[in-house]
Amino acid sequence: MLGGGEILLTQQASISVILAAGADSLVGYVLPVIMIVCGALIVLNPPQRLFYSIVAVLASLATWVTSNLGGFFIGLLLGLVGSSLAFGWLPDQPPRRRLRLLPTRRRKEA
Repeated sequence: MLGGGEILLTQQASISVILAAGADSLVGYVLPVIMIVCGALIVLNPPQRLFYSIVAVLASLATWVTSNLGGFFIGLLLGLVGSSLAFGWLPDQPPRRRLRLLPTRRRKEA
């Protein structure tokens, strides 16, 4: 969500700062909105987090071309890191406990 917000802010920059304009401008606004929506859906609907995180990664990578180099790399990196963390997030499993195995005593056979 932070990456999408940052990319939307760079789209509002002055024309001297913007690197891409024209037909890509609509896609430049749609992809960050998709990133924000996927971020919200990951939080609100955790069982479907894998699908949403994959869509968010693809949208983040697409902003490289369409949105001022992914919001001047900051939004791109925030989107990739957040999506990767969401992909590895396991909200539906209990925390793992480390099992400590007691050392077994071996008897010496004579």
